[in-house]
Amino acid sequence: MSGTENPDIPAAAAAPTPHLEALQKLRIVIRSAQRHSLWVEKQCGVNGAQLWIMQELADTPGLRVGQVTARLAIAQTTTSNLLEGLVRKGYVVKTRDSDDARVVKLALSVPGLALLDAAPKPARGLLPEALAKLDGAELASLNTGLQGLLESIEDLDEGFGLQPLPFTM
Repeated sequence: MSGTENPDIPAAAAAPTPHLEALQKLRIVIRSAQRHSLWVEKQCGVNGAQLWIMQELADTPGLRVGQVTARLAIAQTTTSNLLEGLVRKGYVVKTRDSDDARVVKLALSVPGLALLDAAPKPARGLLPEALAKLDGAELASLNTGLQGLLESIEDLDEGFGLQPLPFTM
């Protein structure tokens, strides 16, 4: 037996058709991200999307809500809701811009910085970090393949693209 064979999987299942092989790979990706997100929440008490926000604020203190929204590629309402939870817990502070009082800037508090420092890595989440590691050609190929998959789905709601995965919330 080679090192890649699993004795629990029948021989017929070991060589799936290409579409089932792709399905299995998607399952692995999604479940790995789900497991990471659950681990994050257990370890530090904030969900994966909130931890990603905290990482963005650590990297660039003073971001505005719209800028955080763009960095996570989610809806602004979702960003606001996630931020409110972090503000209530004392991990994020909001301040008004001294030049324009309409502008609210966000930063991590001292407890927020401590939580982020102790939190499991990658703080941005397994999928965003893995995607960022792909080179341009790999990412283009993946995007092309995913677009083809999306085009084959009837009754598609593209609004789902602006929602964090349910297990990260």
